[in-house]
Amino acid sequence: MPQLVIEGASRAEQLAALRRQAATWAPARALGTLREVMVFATGNPEARLMFIGEAPGYEEEKKLEPFVGPAGQQLDKILTAMGLERGEVYISNVVKFRPATARQSTNNRPPVAEEIAACLPLLRAEINIIRPQCIIALGGCAAEGLLGVGGTVASLRGSWHACEGIPLRVTYHPSYLLRTTHDTKPKRMVWEDMLAVMEKTGLPISAKQRGFFLPKT
Repeated sequence: MPQLVIEGASRAEQLAALRRQAATWAPARALGTLREVMVFATGNPEARLMFIGEAPGYEEEKKLEPFVGPAGQQLDKILTAMGLERGEVYISNVVKFRPATARQSTNNRPPVAEEIAACLPLLRAEINIIRPQCIIALGGCAAEGLLGVGGTVASLRGSWHACEGIPLRVTYHPSYLLRTTHDTKPKRMVWEDMLAVMEKTGLPISAKQRGFFLPKT
């Protein structure tokens, strides 16, 4: 595995150095299963919260920014409910390149273990530059890569883990919420996870926020 050289006085400069190296990251290129275009990250280098998903899809590759498609719009709604704006947090993916498929157009697929392992040094370097107060792993692929363990989101959420010495919370990927619009239970569980994150990091929580998804009286 090649060594990353992280240079720069500020976090923004260090992230820029990392981005340059990520664009031609040999372990990812050598697999032959990832597309050429890199989608790095977006957000505040000084962020308290770091949201990490699995890999860019069609919309993300087109706009060169993670979480800008339907799942990204769902994530924006979650941030708004937390009283946050997108520019206040840092958003990234475990894999920096869109996983390829045969005759690919707008179709996407999740990354496999080899693709996650190839890109993981890039993400760990990001985490060590940002040093957020809390990491939120969005979905099973992100959780597996960051924690190095298998398991379902259902089995991993609801408790605190750690990555690079930073508290980590696992929750469902926003795309899962889009697939289960008929059921409010997944949304309620994601919101419970976000309340735990807000409590952990000292973000203000209003009575209205605590009451989301509670039965109306």
